[in-house]
Amino acid sequence: MLNEKKQFLDMKIGDKVRFLSEVGGGIVKGFQGKNLALVEDEDGFEIPMPITECVVIETDDYNIKRKPQAPQPEAVKEMSKKEQEKRYAATMNDEEPEENLDITYKAKPIETKEGEKLNLFLAFVPQDIKAISSSSFESYIVNDSNYYVRFSYLSAEGKNWQMRVTDVVEPNMKFLLEEFDKDRLNEMEHVAVQFFAYKEEKSFSLKPAATVELRIDTVKFYKLHTFRDSDFFEQPALVYDIVRNDVPEKQVYVEAEDLQKVFFQKKDTEQVLQPQKKEHKNGILEVDLHINELLDDTGKMSSGEMLNYQLDVFRKTLEEYKNKKGQKIVFIHGKGDGVLRNAILGELKAKYKDRCSYQDASFREYGFGATLVIIR
Repeated sequence: MLNEKKQFLDMKIGDKVRFLSEVGGGIVKGFQGKNLALVEDEDGFEIPMPITECVVIETDDYNIKRKPQAPQPEAVKEMSKKEQEKRYAATMNDEEPEENLDITYKAKPIETKEGEKLNLFLAFVPQDIKAISSSSFESYIVNDSNYYVRFSYLSAEGKNWQMRVTDVVEPNMKFLLEEFDKDRLNEMEHVAVQFFAYKEEKSFSLKPAATVELRIDTVKFYKLHTFRDSDFFEQPALVYDIVRNDVPEKQVYVEAEDLQKVFFQKKDTEQVLQPQKKEHKNGILEVDLHINELLDDTGKMSSGEMLNYQLDVFRKTLEEYKNKKGQKIVFIHGKGDGVLRNAILGELKAKYKDRCSYQDASFREYGFGATLVIIR
């Protein structure tokens, strides 16, 4: 009978519950065995409470969709609060639920104006941020849009690929991909996400299907400061862009042998600085310093030459606007290994500290890949 009652509750970590036989309630923080829920009250104390003594009264809009499990017989997955309480009352009185209570209602996803642009992220979250050197991690696909996204998450094995997870993440939800320890980090140095987006039972703007390859810097998993606050998690996370505002991430993964060849090649032609500038309506000037946005061909340039080229564009832009007080300039340098960002910050501290101030640009618009400079 207990297992049957548990099916009707459909309780998850993060749900807000109230107690039936006594005053109180709180947030579900975990489970102890099969029968007890650990409920954190408003004073921060975790109270072990029989699951049959808890009723879910609120679920977070960003509730986690976990990997699918084997279906339970006659499981009730979508249920209004009124229907849930009615079925629970029937089980408490040892009554059989009415046969005509088959659930046909499924809540429609809540849509937002901003959600019409596709934003998709790959995130890594430490399970114990206070013990980062030994902590295990969780990986997520975060869907910050009004679209369903069918995806495949893969990792490279040399020239071949291994499927890790394939599923659908619902609109404005995050999907738990897997939990892993540090001894599996090497599997994730080169990953890819293939995806396409759609809406159910309504028309929508067609989004292109795409494959995005990412280089994951596994050294960052040992550094506390690389995990930062985000809109998607209560705890700090390491977040990589897959798609931002309908534009797939263009991060390039270079094999070690290919990179070695580039290091020994020389530049044989002079290139003209052509920074891509874009001015917003609010007067903020954007300068994209990604090398592929500045030059059509970098095949004969070393990594040092490419960095110097990007810094030349940065310096020339500041010289051009140095007399325009109050001018805001966003330099988009990307995340990568942080080499270009650190070089820019070094220039600002050494040469421009009296002429301008600077800070990280808006995370919502640029993630962690841009610096805002204000001319003084």
